[in-house]
Amino acid sequence: MMTFLKLLRLADYKNPYFYRIMKKTLFDKVWDKHVVQQIDQGPDVLFIDRHMVHEVTSPVAFLGLKNRDINVMFPERTFATADHNTPTVNQHLPIEDPLSAKQLDALEKNAIEHGISYWGLGHEKNGIVHVVGPEYGITLPGATIVCGDSHTSTHGAFGAIAFGIGTSEVEMVLSTQCILQPKPKKMRITINGDLQKGVTPKDVALFIISKLTTSGATGYFVEYAGEVFKNMTMEGRMTVCNLSIEMGARGGMIAPDKKTFHYIKNREFTPKGAAWNKAMDYWQELYTDEGADFDKEFFFDADEIEPMITFGTNPGMGMGISKKIPTADSIEGGVSTYQKSLNYMGYKEGESMIGKDIDFVFIGSCTNGRIEDFRAFTEIVKGRKKADNVTAWLVPGSHKVEKAIKEEGLLDILHASGFELREPGCSACLAMNDDKIPQGKYAVSTSNRNFEGRQGPGSRTLLASPIMAAAAAVTGKVTDPRTLIDS
Repeated sequence: MMTFLKLLRLADYKNPYFYRIMKKTLFDKVWDKHVVQQIDQGPDVLFIDRHMVHEVTSPVAFLGLKNRDINVMFPERTFATADHNTPTVNQHLPIEDPLSAKQLDALEKNAIEHGISYWGLGHEKNGIVHVVGPEYGITLPGATIVCGDSHTSTHGAFGAIAFGIGTSEVEMVLSTQCILQPKPKKMRITINGDLQKGVTPKDVALFIISKLTTSGATGYFVEYAGEVFKNMTMEGRMTVCNLSIEMGARGGMIAPDKKTFHYIKNREFTPKGAAWNKAMDYWQELYTDEGADFDKEFFFDADEIEPMITFGTNPGMGMGISKKIPTADSIEGGVSTYQKSLNYMGYKEGESMIGKDIDFVFIGSCTNGRIEDFRAFTEIVKGRKKADNVTAWLVPGSHKVEKAIKEEGLLDILHASGFELREPGCSACLAMNDDKIPQGKYAVSTSNRNFEGRQGPGSRTLLASPIMAAAAAVTGKVTDPRTLIDS
C-alpha cells in the first residue's frame, strides 16, 4: 500500500496518477466514511445508519436474537412497517390469511419488545417501506441504509448507499449495527438532453435495463448522472434508483442537490437547527469529483427514449411502444429461453404491442406508488371512463399519499372516471397478499418485476409507467400514451 508521504512525493503537478487517486466518486465518499474495519483480503465492516424492517424477512432474524439472548444494539436506528402481506381493502378487519396474520403479529411483538418504531396497519405512518422512509426523513443524503428487501436501492435517490440484505444479515445489523460487505465496483450512467413528450422516469429506467440487460450491472453500484437526472423530481429519481436492482446492480444513487435538501428539510426524522447546518456541511460535499475513475461507464441521449413497455418475463425484455417485439436472433442469450418467455406471454416475434388486450391495471408499489404517480395517472384518465374489460387496482404507497390524493381532488376525478382507491400496501406488485392477477390474465403494472407468476400463478405482467397504465385503463388495450396527451 502506497503511503501518504509517498503520494506527496508524487505530487509534482505533472504526475496524473496522484490526482487520479485523490479524486473520489460519490459512492467512494459515502462508503469510505462508513467503513469500521477493512478485513485483509475480505469484506469491509460497514456501519449502517438506518435499518428498515418489514414482516417478511424480519421474524427469523428476531428469533436469532432471542436464541442468542441478544438485544437490538441501536433500536432508534431501526424502523418497522407492515407492507408486503397487508390487505388493501378493509384493513380495519382481522386478516384472514393465517400466515400473513402470523407474520404481522410477529413484527409488532418484536418491535415492541426491542423498542423499535413500529407502523402497523391502522397507523397513520403505515405504508410501503421504501415510500414512508423518504416521507418521514428517515432517508438522508450520505447515509447507509439497508432493509431485507431488494428494492432498498430506492433510497439512493438521496445520495445514500442503500441496498437489500438477507435474513441473516438483518440479524447482523440488528445486533451490531454493522454488516460485512465487499466493496462493489463502480458504474456511471450518464444521460443528457431533453426527454420527449410522454417519457417518464419509469421509461428512462426501463430503457436503461433494456440496453444493459438484467445482468449488465451485476457487481456494480451505479451512479446516475447528466441532465435527465438533474431535471427529475425527487420522486422520479426514486423510481430510477428503485429499478437499479433489475439490471443486477447492488444499488443506484444520484448526487444530492438543492432539490434533495428542499425535499427532506423539516421532515420528522431530519436534523433540525444547528444539527441541520452541520449535516449540510457534509451533504454539500457529496458529489463525484471531476476526474474520478469508474470501472465502467455508459452514455445515452435522452431523445433515444420513448414510452416503454415490457413484452417478456424479465424487466430487460422491454421496448419503445412504437417498436416491434424483437426476433430471437437479434438479442443476446438463449433462443429457447427467449421463445419460452414469449410463449408464456402469448406473444410472437415481430408483433406490435399496441392494441394488445389487457385485463388488469395496477398503479402502486415502491416503484410508482407516490403522489406524483397518481397525479400523472389522473391527468390521463380525467374526462374519460375506465374501460369495461379492465379491473383497476389503484394502491397508494402510504397513508400520506392516500391523504394527498383526497386533498388535491384527485379522488373525485378518479371516481368520476370509474376508478376506486384502495388502502396502502405492496398489493399486486407480488403475490404475497390477496391482490393476485388470475392465471392467464394480462396486467399493465407500474411495479418493478414481471417474472413468471410474480403477480400471481400464471399471471402475465407488462411493466409500464403510470401514464401508460392510465392509457390502457381507459382504452382496454395497450396504447401509446402520447395519443392521449393534449388530445
